[in-house]
Amino acid sequence: MLKLGSKIFDIIFSEFNRKKIENFTIWTATLGFIFHLSLVLLNNNSIISIGNESLLLTNPISAIYTPFSIILYYEIFLLIFYLPRSFTTSILKQFEIISLIIIRRIFYDIPKLDLNAENWFQNPDNLQITYDLICILILFFLIYLFNYVKSKIEIKKNNKDIFKFIDSKKIISIALIPVMVVLFALGIFNWYSIGMSSNFASSFYYVNEVFYTTFFSILIIADVFILLLSFLYTERYSQIMRNTGFIICTILIRLSFSSTGLTNLLLIVSSVIFGLLILKIYSLMNRIE
Repeated sequence: MLKLGSKIFDIIFSEFNRKKIENFTIWTATLGFIFHLSLVLLNNNSIISIGNESLLLTNPISAIYTPFSIILYYEIFLLIFYLPRSFTTSILKQFEIISLIIIRRIFYDIPKLDLNAENWFQNPDNLQITYDLICILILFFLIYLFNYVKSKIEIKKNNKDIFKFIDSKKIISIALIPVMVVLFALGIFNWYSIGMSSNFASSFYYVNEVFYTTFFSILIIADVFILLLSFLYTERYSQIMRNTGFIICTILIRLSFSSTGLTNLLLIVSSVIFGLLILKIYSLMNRIE
């Protein structure tokens, strides 16, 4: 069973398939950007009428939101691919994804800036984008530190059962693929359903956020399964603490989707800082174990 699951994983995530999906993502993101930009220009020039309720359909800068959304789906695919490698690699990919989500939000919020405001910090939109920009710089630096600490960890000689553990994680990754597909399909359906009764642009933003909220909730469950499986293959206290700590990081990221404003950013930064400290302590213990 484990070997069969491993073979299926290797076929799905083969270098050939990953390259094909990567190329498809790039072309789809490019076409999505052109399509979105065309809709904005046609709408602004009254050639077509799709409403002016959302800046997503009235400001050309907002067209960048679409290719970033497509690229983020590809990043989720890579997260599933990296899941069997190690908890450290998986959580690193999660940190990268959440930072890209914030960058995408910046492109969504830039058209809301009020450059004529007498007091920049009294305008909530101006204040939010300032917070986001500062947060991106902090996250970028923290992710660099995380990568640096990760690169300095001495790799211990694996026991013979570690390959069974990896095969088990591959089965969990395979199970996440249909989950991702179903969530994406439901997102498209809900976007159309909500959009027909209200506004397509606003519903697109709402449904997009729901996708990540749901996926990260399921990812927490997957991480817990992996943590429980790890007890069968390791008794090292440092590894158990590291793996448990990284699950807490995922929970903090998930909670950030349910919050707004400064609380949202504080939860995200707290997640990365906590993960960095956990990894650093693990690397120190790894030297003496």
